[in-house]
Amino acid sequence: MNSEYRIEMNGMTKSFGGIHALKGVSFSVKPGEIHCLVGENGAGKSTLMKILAGAYKMDKGSIKIDGEDVHINSPLQAIQNGIGIVYQEFELADDITIAENIFMESLRKKSFINWKKLYKDANEIVKGIGFDIDCSQITGDLSVAYKQIVEISKVISKNVKVLILDEPTAVLNDREAEVMFELLMRLKERGVSIIYISHRLEEIYKIGDTITTLRDGEVTGVNPVADVTMEQVIELMIGRELSAIYPKRDVEIGQEGIRIEGFSNGKVYQDISFSVRKGEVLGISGLVGSGRTEVVRAIFGADKRKSGKIYYDGKETTFRSTVKAVRAGIALIPENRKEQGLVPALNIRKNITLTDIGKVANKFGIISRKKEVEVATKLSKLLKVKAESIETDVFSLSGGNQQKVVISKWFNTGAKVIIMDEPTRGVDIGTKVEIYTLINELAAAGNTIIFISSEMMELMGMCDRMLVMNEGRIKGELMREDFSEKNIMQLIVGGQ
Repeated sequence: MNSEYRIEMNGMTKSFGGIHALKGVSFSVKPGEIHCLVGENGAGKSTLMKILAGAYKMDKGSIKIDGEDVHINSPLQAIQNGIGIVYQEFELADDITIAENIFMESLRKKSFINWKKLYKDANEIVKGIGFDIDCSQITGDLSVAYKQIVEISKVISKNVKVLILDEPTAVLNDREAEVMFELLMRLKERGVSIIYISHRLEEIYKIGDTITTLRDGEVTGVNPVADVTMEQVIELMIGRELSAIYPKRDVEIGQEGIRIEGFSNGKVYQDISFSVRKGEVLGISGLVGSGRTEVVRAIFGADKRKSGKIYYDGKETTFRSTVKAVRAGIALIPENRKEQGLVPALNIRKNITLTDIGKVANKFGIISRKKEVEVATKLSKLLKVKAESIETDVFSLSGGNQQKVVISKWFNTGAKVIIMDEPTRGVDIGTKVEIYTLINELAAAGNTIIFISSEMMELMGMCDRMLVMNEGRIKGELMREDFSEKNIMQLIVGGQ
């Protein structure tokens, strides 16, 4: 090795049309270092890493690995140089086994497959990173969290010396994230350089050595993590002071908005009962697989249940379909925005107005483009969706702006009970604060909010009251004055 740095990227410049994604960025990582890369959506983080991983070609700049100039023009060349990346969006085939996904590239070159050895090797890799999964399972049957584990296993199997992780814990709960942090520490001890992209700043202070902040395609700071406060990092990211991440809410909580009694589906959750009042933000915490998402999907009419009653505005009712729920004033912002919250092939205008066609159509069912434009323009401005126009396809938007479109479309329905399942997953700190402010405004207007999150700090910062689920049951209820990580974790792992 001829350099103190494993990776040196100098003067990286990249444009897409008239948009300058990177403006002469320089970025270096040492062997055995966890180097955190942060910035708002659109700051240039992913573009920089895609150049290093061979997915994009730079316009200008140079790359050195261990002091030697290299040219990386494809993902294959990146792997050959010991660089592996785990993208936020999965690159898995759902209809084949976990083992086949892990070793997909090598399997393509083989005419004969020793299945017993394949499963054994895959199981060893997965267990080696701290998880116990049967790798003969079909990948499509896995939860989102476990699909992420398969993605990491794929890269680890190639013995990389540089591991790039783009929002790796966005789909993991706190306990699963801790297992991943232990894995990263083991890789660090082996001399692997880790580039860690995350919007969860608290994670950076747990595992990071160095932090580089980007804003609008330029580096705004490179600091040892120990030498910079979270407030300073946020200011470097957004270019302004942020007095509070969780804005204060002073709302008079009203009468009961919705009540659930005896919800069971026989498998994932049993005997779920709770109520939420108007103006209240009720948090639901629990591990992935605890049943929290399945419960709210059943309330919304998206999934069937075996038993249970719903009382809405004081009257017993039922939502046997999502259409009936929407008409009654129930909204669900799902945890998987791309598969369940958006139609990626459609533009912003179509996505926002899709939930209530009646508002933009005449009595004959003919849609008025003029009304569509009026509604979509108003809501996209209200939620500060950053896009060239409302005609922009949603698949081209950043994760934060996609989430704003999902929320905008439910504003269009005039919903009174708003269920938010991981609403800030994978979005930057500035967008998080905007969503938090919006939640407070919705509560202040007398709406009923159910808020699911895997981030304990987020739940403690935003909720009036919290339910904790474990193995399909509510294990406890905490009032705001009783919020603490210790109390929540004790209930999450099955205590009382």
